Amino acid sequence: MADTETGKPGVDPEAVVREYYDRVDREDVEGLLELFADDVRYDRPGQAAIEGIEALRAFYERDRPLEDGSHEVVHVLVDGRHVAVRGRFSGVQGGDRVAFGFADHHEFDADGLIANRWTYTDRDTV
Repeated sequence: MADTETGKPGVDPEAVVREYYDRVDREDVEGLLELFADDVRYDRPGQAAIEGIEALRAFYERDRPLEDGSHEVVHVLVDGRHVAVRGRFSGVQGGDRVAFGFADHHEFDADGLIANRWTYTDRDTV
């Protein structure tokens, strides 16, 4: 059965987004990159946009300021190709333990891949 918005058989945007957080927490960079379109754009507070899959790879392999952490997904709202998530992150940033709330918006393309992603937090570097 195809998702009516993406047209890709078996795509469940909520399941894809939940899998994304699991792969981030496992530090499975190759696995999480499989969930994104090649021309992905990722916007974060106070930072330049990440554009393209290779820039996203560089971010997760060496530039991400958060480490050794986990995401707790509290709420997920799906509206066609758009998935909004509210949750909490606990981990390490700059050698210090951190915990904070976040809100993310994921937009899927017609192939069932995440094409755009926006992160909102009360921190200016994530």
